[in-house]
Amino acid sequence: MSSKRKKQGGEHLQRVIDMCKSIEERSLDPFNVDVDDIIAVVQKYFPEWELPEELCLDAEAIHHLASIIKLQGDWVKHRSTSLYTDPFLLEEKIRRLSKEELATLFLEAWHPIIELEQISLHSLAEATKYWQDLLPLSERWLKTGSLEMETGATTREELVKLRILAEKTFLEELEVFWEELKHRVGREEKIRYWDFIGADNYSETTKRAYMASFLVTYGYATLELHPLEEEIFIKPFEKPKSMLGKKQTVSIPVSVSYEEWVRWKGGKPN
Repeated sequence: MSSKRKKQGGEHLQRVIDMCKSIEERSLDPFNVDVDDIIAVVQKYFPEWELPEELCLDAEAIHHLASIIKLQGDWVKHRSTSLYTDPFLLEEKIRRLSKEELATLFLEAWHPIIELEQISLHSLAEATKYWQDLLPLSERWLKTGSLEMETGATTREELVKLRILAEKTFLEELEVFWEELKHRVGREEKIRYWDFIGADNYSETTKRAYMASFLVTYGYATLELHPLEEEIFIKPFEKPKSMLGKKQTVSIPVSVSYEEWVRWKGGKPN
């Protein structure tokens, strides 16, 4: 086995170990780990290991993978004993119910709150006192002189300067950002997320990350995750795609912290 291939295999195993540790320490969803993929990686390199250090790294990866499998088993056991019902199964069950069955279930679960209000002697006394304390209409409706103001014309540029109108609508800005993404990608079809949103200063980087999130939400682009390589790519679509009603969308949190930005800049903040 070449030294380059050994180095690559060791890096893969170390990423597997780090990912499993992160799941264990932060109590994240253990099903975020694809066990079959990790086993395939371990099997791929195991026959080539010779040194004790290499075998220890392989054993550590297997140990942490076994911990993840145990967490998955505990997760399933907890959900089954707590009468947990998957939301997708509930949705499917509701879709199959008829209107009459839905109405019956609603009536059985409906517990309206009834409040009774009535006029008391005390409330009548308070109302009488209120009307007696009011000033006469002649004093309340005093005539005020009308203010005269000259009318004039203005331009769109002046309204933009006064921030009454926006220079560009949000959708226009989003489409300009989308065109920039397609231009940056070119023939590669996708680009690293940080290489696209990263800017010379942190405030501009956060703004670009904000716009990129709407590109994905509105169907202008999609994100590709490579967990083992710890890389995220953003890929533009040729035409905007509506994701509503087609498939279950998944929220993907991406950290755009100041520390991440400094690391992307090579440790040289402005």
